[in-house]
Amino acid sequence: MKKIIKISLILILVFGIGFAGLGAYQTVFREESVYALSKLGSTGSEVKKIQRVLKDLGYYKADIDGIYGSKTKKAVTSFQRDCALTADGICGPKTLLYLGLSDGSSGGYSSQDVNLLAKVISAEARGESYEGQVAVGAVVLNRVAHPSFPDTISGVVYQNGAFSCVNDSNWYQPVAESAKRAAQDALNGWDPSGGAVYYYNPEKTNDKWIRTRTVVKVIGHHYFCV
Repeated sequence: MKKIIKISLILILVFGIGFAGLGAYQTVFREESVYALSKLGSTGSEVKKIQRVLKDLGYYKADIDGIYGSKTKKAVTSFQRDCALTADGICGPKTLLYLGLSDGSSGGYSSQDVNLLAKVISAEARGESYEGQVAVGAVVLNRVAHPSFPDTISGVVYQNGAFSCVNDSNWYQPVAESAKRAAQDALNGWDPSGGAVYYYNPEKTNDKWIRTRTVVKVIGHHYFCV
């Protein structure tokens, strides 16, 4: 009888530990699912989106196959380094934001506002880095939030003399895909300009007043200032 009781206790202990271990495993699995990131070894549609954007930006040269291999990791790392992010080769929420692949909203702006912002970015920052494009969009939004400027995107863009591109041939060029993503990134809160409300290209302007403004960031050919 004692032997049977002892065996029963052992079985209870073993199964108890087993179920506890399973519960712990399920908890860890759920947590990992919630915080899943695209990284080396990942596959799927999100990886394809990452590869496509990086290819458009010139970082990724291989096939868009949805496999997060060494070439994808290298491209992500290079992009992160250029954007002053932690260059770990992992596409976490912040890297996805910078790539324009986050699920962020447009902050209450209409699709017309988003399209107009993308149009300004495309016309004003053609040939600039992706970070430089987002910075131009951020300046527009910083003006919307500033009491000295109109409180709408269209008001800021069409304010007399604000953006020279509105009156030149660049305004009628097709909007670059990168500019569309940059507009969304700016709306999502990325501000590489450092809070600037002005910017200028010192090689293309002789305006003395703009050169008196305090420069807070230089990105590509643009000086961003307050």
